[in-house]
Amino acid sequence: MKITRAATYAIYAMVYIAQHKSEGARASHVIAQTYGIPERFLLKVLKPLVAAGLLHSVKGPRGGYQLARPASQITLLEIIEAVEGPIRGQQMFLGRPQDPLEKKLGQALQAAAEEACRKLNQIKLSQLL
Repeated sequence: MKITRAATYAIYAMVYIAQHKSEGARASHVIAQTYGIPERFLLKVLKPLVAAGLLHSVKGPRGGYQLARPASQITLLEIIEAVEGPIRGQQMFLGRPQDPLEKKLGQALQAAAEEACRKLNQIKLSQLL
């Protein structure tokens, strides 16, 4: 399993926001500056986190982003899938759906993806603080 740069930035941003929750909404440029993330890219990463209900976007001069739920109720799986979409066991087939090897390989990869999802769903944002 490979975590993309976008998912990594999402995790870092969520941890930063959770660590500073008592200070109110956190501006994207502050998060970007803290981790050396290009702000334009970070904004593209934060948008699906808002859409998924993990963050609230606060407008105005003291605006920014804040957690939509407590960190103990947000999972690593939710963060990754908000940015990357569902985790699935994918493979490149040779175009032979009845081939026993392709069936077995497909089943094995799907089982591995399900196990990864189960593990990531057990890890709460609060555990990363």
